[in-house]
Amino acid sequence: MTEEKVKKVSSLPNKEEKSIMEYAEMEWLIIAPIAGLTSIAFAVYLYFYVTKQDSGTPRMQEISTAIREGANAYLKRQNKTLAVFVLIIAIVLGIAFGGYQMPLAYIIGSIFSALAGYFGLNVAVKANVRTSSAAGKGLNKAFPVAFYGGAVMGLSVVGLALLGISFLYYIFQDPEIVLGYSFGASSLALFAKAGGGIYTKTADIGADLVGKVELGIPEDDPRNPAVIADNVGDNVGDVAGMGADLFDSYVASIVAAMIIGVTLTHANPIYVILPLLLAAVGIFASVIGMLFVPIGVRRGNPGAALNRGTFATTIVFAVLAFLIVYYLGLEIGIFYATLAGLIAGVIIGMTSDFFTSIDRTPVMKTAEAAKTGAAINILSGFSYGVISIVPPIIGISVATIAAWYLAGVHGTQFAVYGVAVSAVGMLSIVGMIISADAYGPIVDNAKGIAEQAGSGKEMIEVADKLDAAGNTAKAITKGFAIAAAALTVLALFVAYAELVGIPIDPATGFYKINLIDPRVIAGVFLGAMMPPLISAMLILGVGRNAFRMVEEVRRQFKEIPGLMEGKAKPDYTRCVDIAAKGALRELILPGVLSIIAPLIVGFILGEEALGGFLGGSIITGIIFALLMANAGGTWDNAKKYIEAGGFGGEGSDAHKAAVVGDTVGDPFKDTAGPSLNTMITVMSLVASVFGTIIVVVRKFLFGL
Repeated sequence: MTEEKVKKVSSLPNKEEKSIMEYAEMEWLIIAPIAGLTSIAFAVYLYFYVTKQDSGTPRMQEISTAIREGANAYLKRQNKTLAVFVLIIAIVLGIAFGGYQMPLAYIIGSIFSALAGYFGLNVAVKANVRTSSAAGKGLNKAFPVAFYGGAVMGLSVVGLALLGISFLYYIFQDPEIVLGYSFGASSLALFAKAGGGIYTKTADIGADLVGKVELGIPEDDPRNPAVIADNVGDNVGDVAGMGADLFDSYVASIVAAMIIGVTLTHANPIYVILPLLLAAVGIFASVIGMLFVPIGVRRGNPGAALNRGTFATTIVFAVLAFLIVYYLGLEIGIFYATLAGLIAGVIIGMTSDFFTSIDRTPVMKTAEAAKTGAAINILSGFSYGVISIVPPIIGISVATIAAWYLAGVHGTQFAVYGVAVSAVGMLSIVGMIISADAYGPIVDNAKGIAEQAGSGKEMIEVADKLDAAGNTAKAITKGFAIAAAALTVLALFVAYAELVGIPIDPATGFYKINLIDPRVIAGVFLGAMMPPLISAMLILGVGRNAFRMVEEVRRQFKEIPGLMEGKAKPDYTRCVDIAAKGALRELILPGVLSIIAPLIVGFILGEEALGGFLGGSIITGIIFALLMANAGGTWDNAKKYIEAGGFGGEGSDAHKAAVVGDTVGDPFKDTAGPSLNTMITVMSLVASVFGTIIVVVRKFLFGL
């Protein structure tokens, strides 16, 4: 490595140079914390709105209390375990960077991520029973309770995230310090998503294999010992876990764009805080979009109402983003790049809907394949999962190229910034997206509570209609989350190249990484290996824990007299404990490996090989995440299609085959697939945070 390259390691001014803060129009920065506080205040208002609703019959309250206690117990146990990990990493950061700023930012990021998950989970386990109770009064009464319960999660995520970033940037005036906040959020999100996914699928598989396949009892039957653990899993996996996942991507996209924005301070210092401003107007757009949702449900279609809210949020954000760029006198190409990411996110989410929706060809064909047995059903769902990667990959590619060239008309550095801002554009509406996603497990629990409490047929039918829209909302969110992670890690990749001083070709302005270099090739292969390896570890973890759950459910049906006849109560607590202990045991190794692997590659093979490692992990990570999320969703809804009366209906041979397919898909769509989004973000952040240290250490040890 040349001396010139070492000097490029830090892209920020040194202590002798004047701070960016002295040049930028910092009065604009106040918009970000105002938006964050507004989001949190609105979340608090909605929380009280939800908790004021009727909580149903004593039996419904009893079931809801069991779910709430199980979810809170798991979250408390998980956070205690992760607190030790956070403390260790904070000490490492303090030693590595020789100061308190980076470890402090890391700890704050971890705490805020955990708080967002806690707030969302807390309201979700209260909204479920209130939605179930309101279902007795009709769809129009129940839907707002469920949606606003989910909105507490969405608004908490974006509010805390933006508040933390703007506070740290204002105090330290350095985007690289804020990178520590993003690292804290991401590392906690990885463990939360992986742990929540293992928990929920352990319970789901145990309940389905014994209850549905072996004994032929309905889903959410109160006789099933694993049914409460299954309901708890919906909350720790789909509420707290997915919230942490999108909190992670949201923060990472903003920070990456801020770091790249530093290179444009010669043009206008406002580029550093523009990502914060876009995120701020995204919050205002989400709040406005949420007001359209209850209006839409009056026509009796919850799914259409949720989509209407998303489209309204998108349009409002596009208008506000244009006004920000125009009023600040920035290049219009930056707005077009933002718009490219925004449009790509919506399109990719709708693509996931096509491959996983119960009334679409892939699901119906997969359900039909179950008539021949589980094998063809599994092959059909897997094949549609593979096909489903094509539109999103094309969409991500088009968005990246469009952002590059639309912003690049003003220069190469603007092109790089355009790619980063496209990720911010996609994630700026994440408040609305998470709200729709958290709605899913709330109505799923509401349906389960109604069935377990023996509620009337009309109430269960309303809850079932809400649940059908929730399944679609969750599928759309998974597609959106994967696309968001893709653009985010591309932005982080560029930020990494900038931070470590990857050379730039003066003729093209592109960063140069030599793919003929054997170290780079090795890095690409090692990076490409990581997503399938982590996927396998997580799925094996689900398998081991599910085995223990299946054995326990069988034991209870065998040893508790009168359980099958409904004359005795199962031991729900034992199943909840198995799911919790197993999840925490199985999440540690995959999480730790995701953090140390980039460091090993960087210190041994060098910063360019680490760039290859990130490139390889991004490509296979996105492909595996899309495949697993969509294949799992296809199998799930193929089973539901048969349960609704198709191909013999519930209890038929086709149904039993579809249950097996759904069981295979459970860890695909809810454990391994979603965890890969966070994994590739974590690895990119590890590379960016420790990149400068890798360069300095290798220079000192090897003179490279």
